[in-house]
Amino acid sequence: MYQSLDQFPKNWIFKRQDPKVMPEDLQAIRLLSEERAAQIWRDYVSDGQVHPDHFTANDWLNKDAAKVTDGKLQWEKVWDSEQSALPDAVLEHFASWGEDTTVFFCCHSDVVFELPWGVFQRCWKAFLFLDNGPVLVGKKKKHAAQFHSNGWMNLLLRVV
Repeated sequence: MYQSLDQFPKNWIFKRQDPKVMPEDLQAIRLLSEERAAQIWRDYVSDGQVHPDHFTANDWLNKDAAKVTDGKLQWEKVWDSEQSALPDAVLEHFASWGEDTTVFFCCHSDVVFELPWGVFQRCWKAFLFLDNGPVLVGKKKKHAAQFHSNGWMNLLLRVV
């Protein structure tokens, strides 16, 4: 179900001093096996596309019903700053999630990370070295977000 983070080719994102991922948080970050990642991707992100670059109008992320009013936000300015917390609008969007809510940071159908929401909140800057369209979803939750390499993100509501 899981594979070692050491097997992840870009594992350096979790070993940097800035942003620093604390050892206890690192232990809570799990890289799913390719089979389990594909299942989570199909169930939560897309059953037709394997990478964010290939999303179509048929994928829920691109449907009008998924878009949150005023949900297009700039994440990169906060990422580049000394501020460690996620932007306020992001925290408000996910306010119903508890610290222990299981979240999936979905890069593509073969690379999905599982971790608690509280850990993601502390380590989000490390994850956004992987900014080529990843989707953040909560297990059995409707709130989601997609991060884009142009420094913008979309706050979303999962519709299936």
